[in-house]
Amino acid sequence: MTRNVLVIGLGLIGGSIALSCQKAPNTKMFGYDVYDKTREQASQLNIVHEVVEDIEEAAKSADIIIFGTPVNATLDWMEKLKSWPLKKGVIVTDTGSTKGMIMEKAADLRSQGITFIGGHPMAGSHKSGVQAAKAHLFENAYYILTPLNNEDGAAIEKLEDLLKFTLARIVKLDAHEHDHMTAVVSHFPHIVAASLVHQLNHEQQEYPLTSMLAAGGFRDVTRIASSNPLMWKDIVLQNREELLRQLNAWQEEMDRVKTLILSNNEQSIEHYFASAKEVRDKLPVNTGAFYTTYDLYVDIPDYPGVISEVTGYLAEERISITNLRVVEAREDVFGILVISFQNAKDRHKAEKCLSKRTIFEMYQS
Repeated sequence: MTRNVLVIGLGLIGGSIALSCQKAPNTKMFGYDVYDKTREQASQLNIVHEVVEDIEEAAKSADIIIFGTPVNATLDWMEKLKSWPLKKGVIVTDTGSTKGMIMEKAADLRSQGITFIGGHPMAGSHKSGVQAAKAHLFENAYYILTPLNNEDGAAIEKLEDLLKFTLARIVKLDAHEHDHMTAVVSHFPHIVAASLVHQLNHEQQEYPLTSMLAAGGFRDVTRIASSNPLMWKDIVLQNREELLRQLNAWQEEMDRVKTLILSNNEQSIEHYFASAKEVRDKLPVNTGAFYTTYDLYVDIPDYPGVISEVTGYLAEERISITNLRVVEAREDVFGILVISFQNAKDRHKAEKCLSKRTIFEMYQS
């Protein structure tokens, strides 16, 4: 018997889920997007088996419905679900990065006899849109499910049976736990990154050279400040209470740092950085939330064509890169050429490839 899956919203996330789940046996992937151009591109790129124009008609026969839409849009779609003639036993899920408001709405749907299991694949890309969709986007990333209390275990298993084809690590959490933890490791760091960029901008008004020196560590720490501002506006509004708690904790930590600096105690200051290094070095790799880059810093000799030579070696071994930049101010990094890769495997292959050439020295960030 064929399992029908309808993905609503065919951007990076929805499109990538659709591509990966096409590998599931006896499964037909249908897709819908509100934008005509996106539907056309999804059809041309074979993101789904079939792109649909009538969403309600497609929903009638769906066994699983996946919303690959922003949280606010998903909330609107969830309201519309109430009036749709859905298949008995249909399972509905989403991909939003905050779960509190979604799961409140899910409880409302439960009273209508609709099973809704919250979802959040914690991976992304520096690119967006259906053309950036990849079947392997979620491989080894955490995929959080936030079912309501006392949710039917069989329904959760059915959803997991489909999502296992994303090759993600599926974990079940309470919605409040999810929003708290993502505030700590993802949402709040974005606020910090944005604030550091604003501080830099204020400084360069008096010291114009400041931005020219903002390379290496500053660029790495603030990379996420380049994320989609509309998405982060929604996240801040939707996870407001958790973010306020993190801000209060951060201010307390900054007061502790200020006291530490005022103390002028060499041993205490060194211990502060040493303990932070110890914790940081123990963090897991390749499981972070949202878009993660895997950078390789390469010291290169200064002669014409050397960058083309480096990329040529990588091309010979079919190693893809996502970004390439030259660092001019590099007080705190070990290489002048920074090559970014989609995953740790590609970075390792690149390091192995370039290490054959003794003129290059490398450092992983």
